[in-house]
Amino acid sequence: MSPAPAQDDIIKEASMIKQKEMIADNYEQLTDAPETGRKVAATYVPGNLNELIMCFDMLNNLPEINAIQNGMRKKSGRMIQDAEKMGHSEDVCTYVKADIGNMAKGAIAPNGKPMPVPDLLLLSYTGCFTFMKWFELLRDQYGCKTTMLHVPYTGDGIITDNMRDYVVKQLKEEVIPAMEEVSGVKFDIDRLRENLALSAKAEDDFVWVMQSAKNKPSPIDAYFGGVYYIGPIFTAFRGTQDAVDYYKILRGEIEDRIAKGQGPITPEGEMKDERYRLVVEGPPNWTSFRDFWQMFYDEGAVVVASTYTKVGGVYDYDGFRHDPSRPLESLAEYCLGCYTNRNLPARVDMIESYMNDYQADGFLVNSIKSCNSFSAGQLMMMREIETRTGKPAAFIETDLVDPRYFSPANVKNRLESYFQMVEQKRRGGGGPAKAA
Repeated sequence: MSPAPAQDDIIKEASMIKQKEMIADNYEQLTDAPETGRKVAATYVPGNLNELIMCFDMLNNLPEINAIQNGMRKKSGRMIQDAEKMGHSEDVCTYVKADIGNMAKGAIAPNGKPMPVPDLLLLSYTGCFTFMKWFELLRDQYGCKTTMLHVPYTGDGIITDNMRDYVVKQLKEEVIPAMEEVSGVKFDIDRLRENLALSAKAEDDFVWVMQSAKNKPSPIDAYFGGVYYIGPIFTAFRGTQDAVDYYKILRGEIEDRIAKGQGPITPEGEMKDERYRLVVEGPPNWTSFRDFWQMFYDEGAVVVASTYTKVGGVYDYDGFRHDPSRPLESLAEYCLGCYTNRNLPARVDMIESYMNDYQADGFLVNSIKSCNSFSAGQLMMMREIETRTGKPAAFIETDLVDPRYFSPANVKNRLESYFQMVEQKRRGGGGPAKAA
């Protein structure tokens, strides 16, 4: 999920400028929809069907992204409080409350213009029951057409033929007819194939980017930097030439960094001394995103792999690509394979592989107070990773876009204690050599 555009004092590369322009143009198209007559589908990041939505000339509006944008702009706190005054519990996902609070004030987009009322609510459930309740609230608010793509949870850790066929059946009999009705555009499967081919091309370069973190030093940060890298592939740009161009530019920049032996670009400048290599579980905190990142920078800690960058699709771990030769089946398999739709043992296996393949020094869990999809089972996962890898693990807690649940002093103290533990593990001979 792509955050707000980079701040003005951060080093600007061509890929950053490209993505900023893409995001700005998308919001302009959304807010101009009432004048242009474009239809708008509201959907969520995990399991989103952007390639299919574009087949009907519809725009894709993602409530999670709007909440993140407002969180990074320090506007979500008031929205959350407004939603709580309306009766929403403190324990409800703060993305939801930020969205509801924003709607109560007229749903203003980052460009300062009113967001359009969606013409279609498209829910493709992928591991988060909150999405269903969220859509009920949106449906009550907007009264627009709603359709659901039910994606079976992979409780046994595998995607079966029956699961895939069940999702494809819904696409044919429910989702596509609803899109035709709302948009007035007849479904063209060849157009879908063209979009999927562009997706696969972008996904190849995206995977290369994420796997570049296997280098020492890593040229990227796969958590804080990674949330920018996943933006186009997880949102309204997958299946577009813009996404293909973005990842081509980004790959070229990172190839250059590897050739020069450079570390990641951060808000504080280039990371010149990679002291710790980490795998991180859970979403970041958005309201204090830069401060959170700086705590890692100050310690020389680089995240080489993260589970959050798999929430909108897992491409690097099992090689999934959207396949134009099997268009509807490919969409179904994409939805089924998203990270939060995988059971806990499968998630642990994935994390263990990242720990080994990326030569990580430790594992860190950022548990999100209001996100059950990620937080459930994290302590068990942490202990299991410690047992399997022998590497130290740690647990911190923040929240998504509620500034009340980010305590800088507490998080900083926990991180400092954790890095001391990593050092002790090294001195005891139980960890890898210090990263070059």
